[in-house]
Amino acid sequence: MIRIEQAANAAGHAYAEMMEQAGRGVAAAILRACHPWDSDGGVLVLAGPGNNGGDGLVAARYLRQWQPQRAVTVYTWRRDSAGDDNEAAARRLKVNVLRAEEDSDFTHLRARLLEADVLVDALLGTGVARPISGVLADLLAAVRAGLAERAAELAAAAADFDAPAPVNAHSAALAVRPLADVSFLHLPPVPVTPEPLIVTVDCPSGLNCDTGVLDPAALRADLTITLAAPKLGHFLADGPAACGRLEVADIGVDETLAAEVAVALATPELIQSWLPLRPLAANKGTFGKALVVAGSSATSGAAHLACMAAYRSGAGLVTAAIPATLHAVLAAAAAEPTWLLLPEALGALHPDGVPPIAAAAAAYDALLVGCGLGQQVSAHEFILNLLADATPALRALSTVLDADALNALALTPDWPRRLPPRAILTPHPGEMARLCGCTVAEVQRDRIHLARARAAAWGAVVLLKGAYTVVAAPDGRVMLLPFANPALATAGSGDVLAGVIVALLAQGMPLFEAAVTGGYLHGLAGELARHQIGEAGVIAGDLLPRLPLALRQLRMA
Repeated sequence: MIRIEQAANAAGHAYAEMMEQAGRGVAAAILRACHPWDSDGGVLVLAGPGNNGGDGLVAARYLRQWQPQRAVTVYTWRRDSAGDDNEAAARRLKVNVLRAEEDSDFTHLRARLLEADVLVDALLGTGVARPISGVLADLLAAVRAGLAERAAELAAAAADFDAPAPVNAHSAALAVRPLADVSFLHLPPVPVTPEPLIVTVDCPSGLNCDTGVLDPAALRADLTITLAAPKLGHFLADGPAACGRLEVADIGVDETLAAEVAVALATPELIQSWLPLRPLAANKGTFGKALVVAGSSATSGAAHLACMAAYRSGAGLVTAAIPATLHAVLAAAAAEPTWLLLPEALGALHPDGVPPIAAAAAAYDALLVGCGLGQQVSAHEFILNLLADATPALRALSTVLDADALNALALTPDWPRRLPPRAILTPHPGEMARLCGCTVAEVQRDRIHLARARAAAWGAVVLLKGAYTVVAAPDGRVMLLPFANPALATAGSGDVLAGVIVALLAQGMPLFEAAVTGGYLHGLAGELARHQIGEAGVIAGDLLPRLPLALRQLRMA
């Protein structure tokens, strides 16, 4: 961002213009988050010494200009007011400016906190990596104490009247706001809370925007408005929990200046441009045929979820290759799949099932292996034999390896040599740790760089699941998905994701694009489920009818 802003300034888009657009964008995002909002509660902006503080001053001016009935206060720290045009412009609009240097015990700060409906953190910018200490640490501690005092007073008042704690108007509005009004952000919603809406400019002060490590003194935000583009730290380590909902404010920077950046955030416009066409004169062969090798007696539902997700994502025909004894129960649950019934041992697939799959491979466009296959010895041998089979038609299939296929590989020496030529691996953090021979904590510490390095080393696309799923290609491309949704933390959700991806492969999408698009569709279906059902109680089957709705939303984006 430093290089991009320098280049923009050199090209004639001055720093002052970028700051003006940044502050205006921050103010607009705050009003969107608070709409409809008729409260007269105040706004308190904490402004630091650099550009971040300048952005906060500009935002304060716009908020005052757009809502003159509202008291707007800027509380500065280490900011020299001499020659500060932004402070002078704010004062002319009757923005109250206080200085931390003149408030040694933070009395004025605490008083303003008790009156504020919105608290804006514009103290430090993205380039700060040193620990917070001294006066700034004391200031942030005073803010936390003031917020706790306010919450305690509200709770006590509610208890006196035997009523629920009051909720700010902005929170109540967000609690009932329909998904369509959130545009396509689909990120954690601002929570319902009696406390002020905490907004950060670019990032919470004390968040390392390269690593996502959060300083203990930092404030966690409900809403983060980042400037020009998201930063890696928003998605790594402590970043997701610290930032709350993430929005991007345009500051007028030419997008071509960021062409060197290898990590991108998936957008609805990009996904829309990648979606397979649906011609009017199509037949089921037009939309591809997917072969799903899945299921065991203990996890028969995995086969059902994967197959139905493939159908719900547009595949023309889906065949389930399953242990023969599962056929009756699965066929009763779903009329649409066709069936390839395979030999089994104690409810799991047997290595003798490989030749029938190899013989059938020429009739299909894509293959999914792993959902619910189990970890029995026979299943392990079946998976390794299937991956070792040299049948040309089988080797030519675009292949998704999920769940127990990944577990079987992790137990096998030199396993990357066994991967098919065109493979997508879809591990969750635990499976990724087993594949890499490390701990889950090590995986989560640096998800982006780990996924990129392993995709290159393994020669396969890697989709690393979790909050802000990472998709990495062997050629170094990395795409983040803009979803952090606890509703998706439920058994079978990964089977649905795998089914979506194999459907897109069957429809002719390239590996990387299919993985990104599949993850996006899955995430958007999860957002629909969360908004319609709730964060708790969503089950994997709830995603199935919402996949076509997600596709429709994207095609209309």
